[in-house]
Amino acid sequence: MEGYKLLEKAFHLEELERAPWVPFVGVHGGKLIGGDAESYLKDAEKLVAGISKAVELYHPDGIPVAFDLQIEAEVLGCKLVWSKDNPPAVVSHPLSEGVELSSLQLPKETDGRIPVVLDAAMTLRKKFPDLALYGLITGPFTLALHLLGTDIFMRLFEDPEYVNELMEFCSQVGIKHAEMLMNAGCDVIAVVDPMTSQIDPLSFETFVSPFATKIFEFVRSQNKYSSFFVCGHAQQNIEVMCDCKPDNVSIDENIPLDYVKNVALAKGLSFGGNMKLTSVLLLGNEMDAKKETVACLEQGGNKGFVLAPGCDLPMDTPVANLQAVAEIVYDDYARQVAKEMDHQSTLEPADLNGHFDTGKVVIDIITLDSASCAPCQYMVEAVKKASQSFGDRVMVNEHKIKDVDGIRMMLALGVQNVPTTCINGKVRFISQIPPKVEIEEAIKNELTE
Repeated sequence: MEGYKLLEKAFHLEELERAPWVPFVGVHGGKLIGGDAESYLKDAEKLVAGISKAVELYHPDGIPVAFDLQIEAEVLGCKLVWSKDNPPAVVSHPLSEGVELSSLQLPKETDGRIPVVLDAAMTLRKKFPDLALYGLITGPFTLALHLLGTDIFMRLFEDPEYVNELMEFCSQVGIKHAEMLMNAGCDVIAVVDPMTSQIDPLSFETFVSPFATKIFEFVRSQNKYSSFFVCGHAQQNIEVMCDCKPDNVSIDENIPLDYVKNVALAKGLSFGGNMKLTSVLLLGNEMDAKKETVACLEQGGNKGFVLAPGCDLPMDTPVANLQAVAEIVYDDYARQVAKEMDHQSTLEPADLNGHFDTGKVVIDIITLDSASCAPCQYMVEAVKKASQSFGDRVMVNEHKIKDVDGIRMMLALGVQNVPTTCINGKVRFISQIPPKVEIEEAIKNELTE
């Protein structure tokens, strides 16, 4: 069965012989053609070449044209810092620097890097007519945070009217961008809103639901499908996400797949995820990848489930690991063999001996990578900003679980979710970005002990 038709059946909750397979190939596509992230995300021909190579190697049912949550922000005036192996990071927030919201204009097809993605989508549509093409847009809350910065968390309480006005604008940006992507040939619009993991369900219902729902309603009115992507410790918001009425919700390893399955199916929605991105797909071996695939397929079942990684694939994800996933997806015998194999991880926790013997308050932030993960970026920024007033009495370390040392530190500190901030070896802030005053108070407490 062709990929698009299989995904369509999954979105309609029909019983399937196998789950659709959608690898979230972002800058990993650049790696496949021997390029870097910056040149890849700025060139339509390279996007087409990278996705074409991914289709050849991984045999997906669906795939994103590009995975870059900074496209709209860049058009709207945010400055970016580029990396060779990650999507760019937003480093300025126009609305916190004197720019008036009323002066911002909805994006056009010719703005910024939008035409790069549209050109790539049109070419891929012609080249792979049976493949489900995902067009990704930045979710309204994440885009609002890009534009305003972390001040948005205080404004939720101090100036909710302004936040609502900002969210309305961001939803209109999303609708406009979605329309462009659908016209270019995309079948599924994915609203990627990782920063919603930072708010509670009530705040979500107040400041996100009305605006995300508008986007999903618009996509449905165009006879296309939609998905709501979230990452991080966002289990508390799964029900309200589903209430926004996308066709599918997609999650990462921070949220139990069986929980999302139960909630989504009860609300008549498809669901997807949540293969371990770093510990398995990036840093594991082929057998790790096969076992993870089997576990997700068995939990997800054959109704409404879409097999996918938890987020966009790191650039250096081994090709062999993703090919191993595809083998399990398509080969029942390989699946049975993998179920019988017992591969144990050999990673040991990091040795913390001497780590805290600095005479300073030591803050360890466990992240996926602050250069590529928005919640991680804003947690690191918040901690560094709160630490400035203490001078050299505080040491801030970021440990990225995209490498082995980061995972070993995560194990040593007993951290279960990312991003998480530990102070002097104690887990203090899990996933949620705390207000500056809370971080400062936690540091003061350590300095006086």
